[in-house]
Amino acid sequence: MKIVIAGAGEVGSHLAKLLSREEQDIMVLDADQAKLASLDANYNLMTLRGNPISFNSLQNAGVEKCDLFIAVTPDETQNVLACSMAKSIGAQRTVARIDNFEFMSQQNRDYFTRLGVNALIYPELLAAQEIITALRRSWARHWFELHDGELIIAGVKLRSNARIIGMQLKEFAMMEHNFHVAAIKRHHDTIIPRGDDIIKDNDILYFATTRDHVDELLDICGKTSKKIRKLLIMGGSRIAIRLAALAGDEFKIKIIDTNINTCRMLPEKCPDCNIVHGDARDIDVLREEGIDDTDAFVALSNSSETNILACLTAKEFGVHKTIAEVEDLQFISEAEGLNIGTVINKKLLASSKIFQLLLDMDVSSSKCLALTDAEVAEIEAKPDSKITRDAVKNLRLPHGMTIAAMIRDGKGMLVNGNTHIQAGDHIVVFCLSGLIHKVEKLFN
Repeated sequence: MKIVIAGAGEVGSHLAKLLSREEQDIMVLDADQAKLASLDANYNLMTLRGNPISFNSLQNAGVEKCDLFIAVTPDETQNVLACSMAKSIGAQRTVARIDNFEFMSQQNRDYFTRLGVNALIYPELLAAQEIITALRRSWARHWFELHDGELIIAGVKLRSNARIIGMQLKEFAMMEHNFHVAAIKRHHDTIIPRGDDIIKDNDILYFATTRDHVDELLDICGKTSKKIRKLLIMGGSRIAIRLAALAGDEFKIKIIDTNINTCRMLPEKCPDCNIVHGDARDIDVLREEGIDDTDAFVALSNSSETNILACLTAKEFGVHKTIAEVEDLQFISEAEGLNIGTVINKKLLASSKIFQLLLDMDVSSSKCLALTDAEVAEIEAKPDSKITRDAVKNLRLPHGMTIAAMIRDGKGMLVNGNTHIQAGDHIVVFCLSGLIHKVEKLFN
């Protein structure tokens, strides 16, 4: 598949890196040669210095023959115009990153379709939706639902009270339960586990299960489900505004911001929220605003370091759930190792959403990329493919991958060594980054 990415900023660069591992034909277009040089030197892709809203640059990038054109520059107007121009000269499908929620409304979508924009990505909306999911499942670090909830992938951080601490995976597998441990996040590494791996304190385990057995998962992990009502947000950002609009009825929200002009604007945007002018990094301010009686704390300032530290402070006050926006990718692994709950990153969420759009073009696979160094793929088994030739335990699967679960005839089920995969089954696979193209060969 030929893909052209306009914009070599943080989102475009991260997306290009991920797609290059998939052995796609990638061209990155940007006016800044310095941004392109790093991508060109380190990844399997092509770069071109040029203007995303120049017909000459688009034609030089081969847009007229591309299957997907993605515009993710910092300027939403430029993104929309670039998509319109790309569509007019032959791009099959276009995606534009935007910063205006008004563009997402259903009554306005037809306008963008007529312009030639097939899909719009609003990262702040994706982040707000992710935060709401984390608040509703406050005991989990990550939560994915596949096929309308038929399969659940839950990332859970284990503490010393979890009764499976110290078990080998093969011991856990012999217990009577309805879970499959698909991956383990330990310190800075993601492990695709084998039977001899031991479950340790502070591991983040990624379980595959079905919706009927979620309560059992809480029991074996020593977790309790707490309903979140009172929510304190640091930073009146666009994410905070979207969060308030989507879930203002569900949570009692208080927003603290250091900028007086932002505080004056927020009541119009968030009429049901309590707005406070102050510095949420100040312990006295937190006490004054009732941190002791808060169920959840969400840090949405412009600084990843500030958000991490603020969540650590909230935890010291006994806040049940904390969520930090961490936009610096190099801090994510470190943040996940700390006691700060859920980490939100707009780049990962936007990349994941764009990968889901690829599903519309290639129905063989769908990918959730909300993990930094691992991939979750849902792949359909084709007739006579290697994956259908024997029971799973006899397939000699590549190191670095595991089959977590599958959908058969619309119903979710777990996979064990005796499972014999059939053509037409949709298989959920965990693998380390960069291995997905090897995995897909088993299914074709």
